[in-house]
Amino acid sequence: MFHFCSTGIHSTLRSVTWHPGRRRIFLAACFLTLAGCNRSVPHATRATADKPLGEPVAIQVPLGLPPVPIPAENPPTQATVALGRDLFYSKLLSADNSTSCGSCHDPDRGFASGRRYSSGVSGSLGTRNAPTVLNAAFAPLQFWDGRASSLEDQAGGPIQNPVEMNMKPDACVAKLNADPEYRAKFEKAFGPGPVTFAKITEAIASYERTLVSGNSPFDRFEFIGQKNALSPAAQRGLAIFRDKTRGNCIACHTIDRGYALFTDGKFHNVGVGVNDDGELTDLGRYEQTKVEADKGAFKTPTLRNVARTAPYMHDGSLKTLKAVVDYYAGGANSNPYLDKEIKAIHLSGQDRADLVEFLNSLTGDLPSDAGPAAGSAQ
Repeated sequence: MFHFCSTGIHSTLRSVTWHPGRRRIFLAACFLTLAGCNRSVPHATRATADKPLGEPVAIQVPLGLPPVPIPAENPPTQATVALGRDLFYSKLLSADNSTSCGSCHDPDRGFASGRRYSSGVSGSLGTRNAPTVLNAAFAPLQFWDGRASSLEDQAGGPIQNPVEMNMKPDACVAKLNADPEYRAKFEKAFGPGPVTFAKITEAIASYERTLVSGNSPFDRFEFIGQKNALSPAAQRGLAIFRDKTRGNCIACHTIDRGYALFTDGKFHNVGVGVNDDGELTDLGRYEQTKVEADKGAFKTPTLRNVARTAPYMHDGSLKTLKAVVDYYAGGANSNPYLDKEIKAIHLSGQDRADLVEFLNSLTGDLPSDAGPAAGSAQ
């Protein structure tokens, strides 16, 4: 049922600069999603990469996360990260100067939107919920349906999407080339030469790789043995989360030795988006693979900072964590492609409250200085 893009994974393995002994860790850790708001988003094939100038900077990860995979052709530097941060919050990347990446991925809302569907240019609405950008650096496949194989490829999608920012690559490049301040920033990051769409997406991706979040109460409890980091209710919730005969949440929201991404990165049909006639309203991963078993399957979202990123599911249809727990306890919505791990389970009211308490314990530290920089174009 679960079809990964093996080409994308192999390409990533070849292109990443590895720390000694980290290859095995990456294979287990590279399953997280940066999922986009909308389906069928066009994006240009990336041009040949323009490698950044300067020394690469190390991305420090907090407790509970593995090392960040870094592509050899786009190592983050101080200048590219700063430029990417500027571009992430710049509304100049939209056709009517109304929308930025940060419009849908708001630092004050855990880098999600806080709305069921985010609005784009001219107030248009998408069809999928905008999830958090935090910890997206660990994913070889991006968007709810896995249609982009890197953060660089993903960054170009919303810019071009007619519902989101509605900018053709050439128009976006011309707009930034006409701005002397941006030309100077690009030359500082990439050296002499004009702004290109590849440089735009590379800078945004480098900034996004710095958006890592961990050191939650769960991490302190699980990885350094701080037993008072979790309340008794949260500890009971963790036990239910792990118990295959009760919550069995761990089947998809994984916890590994030494780190936890809280996602397997795979694509599952969990019954969300089924209408009253039992029909799927969004085919999800199937639109990319055309594999029958992928109908209605969407990538498992991370649960890190989940208390900050309501509403939930790919369509934003569940407003609270309690609603999510109740939905799974009830066995979800039946359909021919429902994941085999989804079953009705008996959870008492206290069990459900404990699970919610545990999910609240996954709220971690946010990266510092990640919001709009003072004086940046917005």
